[in-house]
Amino acid sequence: MLRKFPIGIQSFEVIRSENYYYVDKTPFVKKLVDEGKFYFLARPRRFGKSLFLDTLRQAFLGRRKLFEGLYLEDHWDWSVQYPVIHISFGAGVIKSVEELIETIESFFRKHCRNENLSLAEKLPNKRFEELILKLNQKYERPVVVLIDEYDKPILDNIENRELAIEIRENLKNFYSVLKDADPYLKLVFITGVSKFSKVSLFSGLNNLEDLTLNPEYATICGYTEEELTTVFSERLKDFDLEEIRRWYNGYNFLGAPVYNPFDILLCLKSGLFRPYWFETGTPSFLIKLLVENRFFVPDLEHLQAGDEILESFDVDSIAPETLLFQTGYLTIESVERASGLTIYTLRYPNLEVKTAFTRHLLDYLVQNRREREKNLIRLYRIFQKNDLEALRDLFRSFFASIPHDWYRKSEIQNYEGYYASIFYAYFSALGLEVRVEEPTSYGRLDMAVVFEDRCYLFEFKVVELEPEGRALATLKARRYHEKYLDRFREIYLLGVEFSRTDRNIVSVEWERVSSSVNP
Repeated sequence: MLRKFPIGIQSFEVIRSENYYYVDKTPFVKKLVDEGKFYFLARPRRFGKSLFLDTLRQAFLGRRKLFEGLYLEDHWDWSVQYPVIHISFGAGVIKSVEELIETIESFFRKHCRNENLSLAEKLPNKRFEELILKLNQKYERPVVVLIDEYDKPILDNIENRELAIEIRENLKNFYSVLKDADPYLKLVFITGVSKFSKVSLFSGLNNLEDLTLNPEYATICGYTEEELTTVFSERLKDFDLEEIRRWYNGYNFLGAPVYNPFDILLCLKSGLFRPYWFETGTPSFLIKLLVENRFFVPDLEHLQAGDEILESFDVDSIAPETLLFQTGYLTIESVERASGLTIYTLRYPNLEVKTAFTRHLLDYLVQNRREREKNLIRLYRIFQKNDLEALRDLFRSFFASIPHDWYRKSEIQNYEGYYASIFYAYFSALGLEVRVEEPTSYGRLDMAVVFEDRCYLFEFKVVELEPEGRALATLKARRYHEKYLDRFREIYLLGVEFSRTDRNIVSVEWERVSSSVNP
């Protein structure tokens, strides 16, 4: 009988006892215990963090039967069991400090009930400390502390800055207990989506080892290509593996690339390619942040950032690049280290994230999903027919579909990159190959769009900024097309000119150039 897919299941016990597939991550359990004591790991949502924490919990509780046939069975001392404090903020949404304190108190009640203990202290941090000490005394062994989704109460309120800061300070006070409890602890493992500044949240925990971009732990969550094709081989027979890679592979934490488990499991079960992971959360706050910061959206194809952007952020100062990476909408393409400087090049991890994210951006701008879908369908049909006259009309409707009320609330139309960003979002949302700011020997091309064996080269100009310039003439003069002559059967140059005053396109000119590829 075929095994079941563990979609959304965070219980190691359920997976191991009820005929589910399981990708063996237990070598990392042994490695963690052998190499350290205080750990932190950030990964995007639905990436397997909770399941790994529960795997740790079951190992320290000495439940050998669950590990039969796995790596850890023969690499663990099952004669010793440790007391475990497991705290998860993953369930529900905390909307106030009072709810946060009540949630923490519910953890204490549960542990006291299970361990037949009572706590005399009143403050949450003191009760946490008392619980650690009493478990240590009861079992005469150091305590394991596992904290899952440590940052969710903050992220749930990220748009309410004052409340987010207040919650952050309460959590900081709560987590600070772990520093002085060191003599009574066996292992501390904390997971979350984002890495908040240690100064503000993990005050004093300077011995907390961050595994987020440690190459040795790059595949601690998620499925590698080898794990996917080995464990799920019987389910992959009817799939195009290259298409699976294109849709769902590509998350890189400085090691082997990994698949998001939630995505690939649902795809294998349904047989359909859909943005499963993306649909479980909407990046509305991120989109708003990008627009407010006048972010040049095409840069998401190839964005560069340094350590200070990727390592941490805080409620007081949120860089869009940081949040995009830590929440899983961007991943690492390459790393360059020179003269004490680290440069990360970021990109979309895969087709799912790229198309879904840009569609969500269009929803934010157009505020009419039906209109957005109608435009995308028209765009696809136009590319099929290569009807450039119709393409010009559709370009105008792109901007006409954005409500004028939206412009009154934002000065984004005065930002030159806004117009190119709209084009980019539509092309990317359609799943087309889009290349932006691509270098040639004559300069940088604004945008190249590939549809089957045709390539469309774009130059964008804002007439108020360059009243004498003609976009098509610039394309021709700079001979950008020469780079593509031996790659595509048909090549088209398109000069697109915008007016900030009219908030729309005022001119679209095009010309086909001869290709060296035989028709």
